[in-house]
Amino acid sequence: MTGTKDLFDSICSMDNLYRAYQNAKSGKGWYKEVKQIEKRPFYYLAGLQYMLRNHLFKTSEYEVFILNEGKKKRDVYKLPFFPDRIAQWAILQVIEPFLLANMTADTYSAIPGKGIQPIVDDLRGHYKTKIVDGKKKSVWVPSILLTDEENTRYCYKIDLHHFYQSINHEVLKQKYRKVFKDPELLWVLDEIADSINTATADDLIELSLSGEVEVDPNIGIPIGNYMSQYSGNFYLSSFDHWVKEVLHVKHYYRYMDDVVIFASTKEELHEIHKRVTAYTRDYLHLSIKGNYQIFPTKVRGVDFVGYRFFGEYTLLRKSTAINFKRKMRACRKKMENNIPPTYSEWCSFNSYKGWLGNCDSYRLSKKYIEPLIEYMQDYYEREVKDHAEVYRCYVQCG
Repeated sequence: MTGTKDLFDSICSMDNLYRAYQNAKSGKGWYKEVKQIEKRPFYYLAGLQYMLRNHLFKTSEYEVFILNEGKKKRDVYKLPFFPDRIAQWAILQVIEPFLLANMTADTYSAIPGKGIQPIVDDLRGHYKTKIVDGKKKSVWVPSILLTDEENTRYCYKIDLHHFYQSINHEVLKQKYRKVFKDPELLWVLDEIADSINTATADDLIELSLSGEVEVDPNIGIPIGNYMSQYSGNFYLSSFDHWVKEVLHVKHYYRYMDDVVIFASTKEELHEIHKRVTAYTRDYLHLSIKGNYQIFPTKVRGVDFVGYRFFGEYTLLRKSTAINFKRKMRACRKKMENNIPPTYSEWCSFNSYKGWLGNCDSYRLSKKYIEPLIEYMQDYYEREVKDHAEVYRCYVQCG
């Protein structure tokens, strides 16, 4: 790839650093550490510029906390606003176009403007604006599970075992070297990659006992790092290209380390599984979870990105539906006792409302959403609206 020899100068420019500072503080204006930097932003940015240009920048110590996601518990790593989060924004603002150009169209997680919506559109169906008889009309585009039944009869679903904790630093750094030629840029990318090993002793023992991959103690990148979501996607971009260009898979979706592949026969997918297992082991030093699945698409439905897709209809994932009902019942109880919701509950209500909009959810909406609309709207008018206007004004005025 051309044009990657002098990117470090662009990263260190004051214009780029100031833009990174503005992006890094977005939505965090009330944080104590952000307010401190706001008093003299150019003083701190000049210091960061000096640290970067003179190779004095070093990733700060991580703060680690546990995030509960249902039955899963994740270690999440947090860095200080200054210098780390500003520095990572400054780096990604410059290198993001090169990373995105290296990825296929089948990658969705942490990609600007994508997220889960294109996956939902393909697997559920969606409305698309077309010109019909010289006029714009919304036309329903059916699911690929209906329009290409022959090539989507069976589904192969996998995820990678402890993905973030298993990313090999040396492999990641070599991948960066295939794209970027600026030694100054590679220095700072190496520094961030090697800043911490997130694989636990148990992870290393488990990998060693499995015998599936070569165990290197310098593995694992931190969940929560702004760079990590891009590094994770970039780490698997060669795998995406291999699946599409060598295996010639027609329908393939990857949402970070969750992968779905469709084919016309089980035999074809079992052969793909053998080759995928070998590729991830030999080239990426990763292993596939033993709970991989190969199943008939229409019979079981495809459980992916929070939904279950059957072609003719789409349902909310069972675990998501259970959590949704529990939270909405708690809000209903508060409403009946004239207790206002919290801001978190208002956000949760609107989030679930959006989720239901992407599936067949008439009964769920009727029973759990509609009774709370007026209650939540009243809270918005009293507690959120004015604050949102003030914050928007604050951001626009700098």
